[in-house]
Amino acid sequence: MDKRLLDILCCPVSKTPVRPLSKHELDALNGAVAASMVNTVAGAPVREKIAEALITTDRKVIYRIEDGIPVMLPEEGIGTTQLTDFPAAA
Repeated sequence: MDKRLLDILCCPVSKTPVRPLSKHELDALNGAVAASMVNTVAGAPVREKIAEALITTDRKVIYRIEDGIPVMLPEEGIGTTQLTDFPAAA
């Protein structure tokens, strides 16, 4: 993702900056998706593996990236509190 775009993106609700999800975090997220344990903020189940995503710097919300485009819609966010095996902050 273009660094300039990443520098201006933020959570549309909290205005918290975002960063790319690490491979370790992405693996944990996809493990939960495979186990049918992940819902969007709107309550819709996440059924497809996520290839790339952004996470708020406070680690509360994840936003998918689809075809290189961040999906920054509030209702499409994924709250991290539902992810029991999500890695701790580095």
